[in-house]
Amino acid sequence: MVRSLTVTALIGTLLIAINHGNVIVEGNVPDSLVWKVPLTYSVPYCVATFGAIMNARRQTVGE
Repeated sequence: MVRSLTVTALIGTLLIAINHGNVIVEGNVPDSLVWKVPLTYSVPYCVATFGAIMNARRQTVGE
């Protein structure tokens, strides 16, 4: 879980900077970012957690 949260913090922040950085820096933050920002963070969390679960299952089956 710690690894997933670390990946989420790094990748989510990078994606927000790429996709919405100019809007945030200008200060013209629309209401739509209220749902886009959490969604942007949730996607890398889900991917990292799914990868960890699949890796754990693969190791369990391989034993």
